[in-house]
Amino acid sequence: MTRMERARATGLCLSSLLWAVAAGSQPLTVERAVEIALAKNTQMVNARASVLEARGGLYGAWAGVLPEITASWSRSLDRTKKASGSQLFGTQSFISPPNDQDTYSWGTTLQGTLGILDPAALRSVSSARAGYKASNLSLKAARADVAFATRRQYYEVVKAYHLVGVANASAKLARDDERRVRALFEVGSVSRSDLLRAQVRTATSQLDSLTAYQNVVSQRIVLAQALAVAETEMGEVDTLLTAEPHEYDEAELLADAGKKRPDLQAADAEVRSARAAASAAGLSRLPYVTLTGSAQFNPEQWGVRTILATKQKGTSSSRADMALHGTLAVNWDILNELRNASRTSTAKARVLRAEESRDALRRNLEAEVHQALLTYREALERELVANRSYESATENLKLTQQKYNVGSTTILDLIDAQVSLTRAAADRVTALATIRVAEAQLSRVRGQAE
Repeated sequence: MTRMERARATGLCLSSLLWAVAAGSQPLTVERAVEIALAKNTQMVNARASVLEARGGLYGAWAGVLPEITASWSRSLDRTKKASGSQLFGTQSFISPPNDQDTYSWGTTLQGTLGILDPAALRSVSSARAGYKASNLSLKAARADVAFATRRQYYEVVKAYHLVGVANASAKLARDDERRVRALFEVGSVSRSDLLRAQVRTATSQLDSLTAYQNVVSQRIVLAQALAVAETEMGEVDTLLTAEPHEYDEAELLADAGKKRPDLQAADAEVRSARAAASAAGLSRLPYVTLTGSAQFNPEQWGVRTILATKQKGTSSSRADMALHGTLAVNWDILNELRNASRTSTAKARVLRAEESRDALRRNLEAEVHQALLTYREALERELVANRSYESATENLKLTQQKYNVGSTTILDLIDAQVSLTRAAADRVTALATIRVAEAQLSRVRGQAE
């Protein structure tokens, strides 16, 4: 790769970063990123859709126990062809000759149905209510997961920006060292292999710089996908990266997690819902009582009867202010065992899955809290080690520079000191980002992810 090509590639990477300034004056903070993700992330959309489905199931369950009332206006025609028969009054028999009958009726009807004693329907309501609560808690758990994932990716972007600065500084030092080594080589103070090593380091530093720029673009794209926005609309990212250590009590963390974690609460609610559904499936084998009633207002009826033999026609009509009808029924689905067995088996399988999911969360809770706390403490230790390494590398570079200035060390020793400082700076950036991610994980496991 020529210098012109490297300059062109670097310019393209720079231009890909500078669109953020044009996108908006306010940089994107981690809290704003979480807010956007909670509003637009695909996981959140699916969680809200699950809540709507659970709400629909609850409404459907209530429909089985609440009165159902319908109102209608109807006009009907009953037509009978060649009707015949006989009627007996005492010892007298009256034969009806073959005739055609047309009967018209119309009126307004109000009809209602109520299940007054249906244990299966009542238990279905309990199951749906618990399921709706579980879906709302699952929505909270999804918010916690999305918030944590967004914070983690946000700090990956911030780390990538800082590593660009480290890579650029390293590339600048490498170019300066190459110029010095070339000057020394021209006067015969260093060998050609020293010059080649300096050139290799310059090329490697430039490649690392290009890779760092590309990593920024890649991490921005991943963050934009988490936010469900176009990457060009995301704007500039606030690259402030600081961390303040905190002390956490593991017992307190575990107690908070057991009380506040929405996924644990959702699992408990799902178990209650599954058990109620299994109970409803078993109660569906029992009889149930329903009450139906209807009221017809201003019913009218008019009919025409034609005797076929004589072609004589007769008419009839009737009218009333109201006609009432009521039925109290005891129902028992006695030939529905296969359907009942299917519902029972499905409900029991749901109970098993719900209980296992809840037990797994409870079983792994202590280990999850312990691991998150260990990760945080390890991140703090890494940051301390990285700071000490950075301070040592800085001091070593100063001493090596002084030795080189008085001619007591070689240019290669100076280059090695610069490389060590670059690595220490990169490790310090990584350690700070790891602390922020570990803090977010601790907040998530204790139920305070937002």
